[in-house]
Amino acid sequence: MKYMTIAWVALLSGSLVFSAPILASTLTADEIAQKVDEREDGDNSASQLKMVLIDKHNNQRVRSMQQFEKDFGEDTRSVIFFLAPKDVENTAFLTFDYADSDKDDDQWLYLPALRQTKRIVSSDKSSSFMGSDFSYADMTSRSLEDYTYKIVKESEVRGHKVWIMETKPKKQKTIDETGYSKSYMFVRQDNFVVVRAIHFLTDGKRKYMDVKSLQQIDGIWVATEIEMKTKKDKFTLHSTLLSLSDIQFNQDLKESFFTVRRIEKGL
Repeated sequence: MKYMTIAWVALLSGSLVFSAPILASTLTADEIAQKVDEREDGDNSASQLKMVLIDKHNNQRVRSMQQFEKDFGEDTRSVIFFLAPKDVENTAFLTFDYADSDKDDDQWLYLPALRQTKRIVSSDKSSSFMGSDFSYADMTSRSLEDYTYKIVKESEVRGHKVWIMETKPKKQKTIDETGYSKSYMFVRQDNFVVVRAIHFLTDGKRKYMDVKSLQQIDGIWVATEIEMKTKKDKFTLHSTLLSLSDIQFNQDLKESFFTVRRIEKGL
């Protein structure tokens, strides 16, 4: 289900707006989840990313990156190159996001200071991605079959009607990999884009995702500004602001670009 990954562009990208509104009463929770999963999210994309890390004292660190993504049949591969600041320059992150729910997604992180590529194992996927509030598991799309869905109620987000969907993992393996025991997803009724989410972590914390800016680019809905906060009770422990710009689809991206050997060469 396309609700929390970066392939951030893919994760929060949507489809063309339907020509007529769909009444909430005509769709089940499973059907809504299916429509979220089936959205058109573009292919051969490139974008500039800006990530702002904010600690509980409001100290900020800013990182700039470039992201590329390409479909390989039903699977998707994405790569992120860190451009600045100096301490993360040339770091690169490669993801193979498989459509088959029985197949674990592959992820690699290249660390230039060590001249070493680290494979992200399943037990590490719930940990923080490069100090952000996104986890490694957040960097891939969720498999539709791994969750149960229930419509909790209808509401509004920024003037748009949404379904609030409760999603629960079916297996302990999914909970262990994501760190989430359940989530509430706010799905816009006009375009099936997840614009807000609350994730309940197994350690008692919660993560709050909010799409602050959603734009149509080449007919595709793209979240261009995303906030993720980690909270314990009422206190914000850390937050991350992610901005996307210069988003382009249908780029000439070769398959060889999405390999471990390629990320070790840098951008």
